[in-house]
Amino acid sequence: MAIKLRSAALAVGAVVVAGALGYTALVEYGLHKSYPQSIKVADTASADQIKRGEYVARLSDCTACHTQEGGKPFAGGYTLHTPFGDILSSNITSDKETGIGGWDQEQFDRAVRHGVGSHGYLYAAMPYNAYAKLTDQDLADLWAYIRTIAPVKNKVVENQLPFPFNQRWTLAGWNLMFFHDQVFQPQELSTAEINRGAYLVDGPGHCASCHTPKNLLGGDSSAYLQGGALQGWNAPDLTSNPHTGLGKWSNEDVVSYLRSGTNRETASSGPMTEAIENSTQYMTDADLHAIASYLKSLPASTTPVPAAVASTSEPMMVGKKVFESQCSACHVSDGSGIRQMIPTLAGNSQVNAPDPASLLNVVLNGSEGPLTHANPTAAGMPAFDWKLSDSNVADVMTYIRNSWGNAATAVSEQDVAKARAATHAKPWAGHAEESQP
Repeated sequence: MAIKLRSAALAVGAVVVAGALGYTALVEYGLHKSYPQSIKVADTASADQIKRGEYVARLSDCTACHTQEGGKPFAGGYTLHTPFGDILSSNITSDKETGIGGWDQEQFDRAVRHGVGSHGYLYAAMPYNAYAKLTDQDLADLWAYIRTIAPVKNKVVENQLPFPFNQRWTLAGWNLMFFHDQVFQPQELSTAEINRGAYLVDGPGHCASCHTPKNLLGGDSSAYLQGGALQGWNAPDLTSNPHTGLGKWSNEDVVSYLRSGTNRETASSGPMTEAIENSTQYMTDADLHAIASYLKSLPASTTPVPAAVASTSEPMMVGKKVFESQCSACHVSDGSGIRQMIPTLAGNSQVNAPDPASLLNVVLNGSEGPLTHANPTAAGMPAFDWKLSDSNVADVMTYIRNSWGNAATAVSEQDVAKARAATHAKPWAGHAEESQP
């Protein structure tokens, strides 16, 4: 019932916003509006410019979203699951019929930095609200590289949203409320390194797309980089909060994580592994250190630390038994794990996160370790969906989140059941045994 009410509220909110702001929005963000022209790419770009553009594409993680699993790079078709429905990424190869081979640089700029494509306004699943911060030079270099991508004929029906969210003109109202169409402006009081890090995080890296919680209409809330929900995963707090964020990480921890997918505390999983494998592992050392310096300069979020669940409670006692029999061989009895390979659970900010979605996803469905140049032999996590009941998963999660100095809310059996259904995990094998006469 709560989900239905929330969906209804979203629909009503969207219609009201569109009705109230639609006319004004269409005037201000008209499809024929002229935008400042970026640096023009010559008919034949230099090898250096194309190479720079390829690096910008890496920074922007274009491959991850514009490549369907098993498909050709940049040919589109990747499904983005949003609270409003599914959106498929577009074909950005140079095919003139199904891609963007017929575009010029101005059309490319309008889509990437201003959110206006050939079909009208783009959905913010394409993070144009972050790419708006790209410098003219980076945009021009990116276009020089995109033009070199071989054509792939792959027609994609991008908009698969239900009414009224499939009406692109309503996005004009969304833009008025949440889109800041401005190139990145360095802060005078910050160092050059921190400014570079801010540019990478807020611009091409579009970190806020996942790590900043969204409001009911899908716009960024004021809790900048304090964690968000994404397709059954929890994108963690990136502020200096020592309990749920990066407060205990050093700059080198951040660099190691982005370069290899691992550090002394944790290993990546889910969408972040895709981002590391496709994007951050290719960043220069200078850019990785710039990101680390910027993130470590952010003030800590004010998320309160809850009281730990009592070790004498039944879930904690049962959870300890499950942990000792199923988890301790890899994560070690004191939760210390194996450095650079198997995450430590003690003091792990993701373990302490208010939202246990990522932990539940990994426990139920397993996780492949990040495969990077710096970490070619990553360890994976097996799936326990078939092996553990909802009750067992809830108890062991509660135990892990409240042992070795950790403190987080208990995980319920209902939480596990919802996660099992939402992530399409396998049913517990014991159900078949229970149903037998």
